[in-house]
Amino acid sequence: MKTAFLTDKGQKRPHNEDQGFCREEEDKALAVVCDGMGGHNAGDVASLMAAETVEAAWNDPGEVDPVQHAATWLTEVIAAANHRIYEKANEVSAYRGMGTTLISAVADQEKVVIGHVGDSRAYHYHQEGLTQVSRDQSLVNELVDQGEISEAEAEVHPRKNVLTQALGTETTVTPEVVEAAWAPGDLVLLCSDGLTDKVADESIHDMLTRHPLSEAARTLIDAANEAGGDDNITVALIQYPAVETAER
Repeated sequence: MKTAFLTDKGQKRPHNEDQGFCREEEDKALAVVCDGMGGHNAGDVASLMAAETVEAAWNDPGEVDPVQHAATWLTEVIAAANHRIYEKANEVSAYRGMGTTLISAVADQEKVVIGHVGDSRAYHYHQEGLTQVSRDQSLVNELVDQGEISEAEAEVHPRKNVLTQALGTETTVTPEVVEAAWAPGDLVLLCSDGLTDKVADESIHDMLTRHPLSEAARTLIDAANEAGGDDNITVALIQYPAVETAER
């Protein structure tokens, strides 16, 4: 497995509330992206706590193997992160109301398993194109599901960034966990909405096609900044290298 990670505060925000990382080994990998809730207290604290919780569990998995039982592991580690953040927010008055999204992918040579809360996204880049494999946990997606607005209307809705779930704001969360098969040459992209609010899926696909892994994260972030960079931008990539080459 090959990975790449990059985060940037963008052009408008005074500091970066995004957090994340990638960890790679020969036959498995982990990627995490967390987007601290803008407009709330200590979003950067919440996102850091979430990322640290996942990293600690990866380094010391305990009873549940993070690769063999990825869906269970992701569900448990997301619940643990939510509990830590919620407890801290209630202990420290300055942190009340803090929250964060979390999206994480565990990959081996057979599959990728993705768990998330919030509206940070996961995409699968494959031979047929680029597929969004997560679904935003947001107000506008609920409206789309109910048939009240179209997907096109959702993209420009004034309440587009209102989340229906985030880590740390309630005692419990219900993460979405999805599994996708993949093949040599495929990529998984995790990103905060600082990318997807500014760069269309078609452009993301084009950049992943034209650039090797070592350049792709920087290219995506530069595109979001060139489009205005209104928010923090974070990109994490996991690649299943093609047999004939170590990198596209």
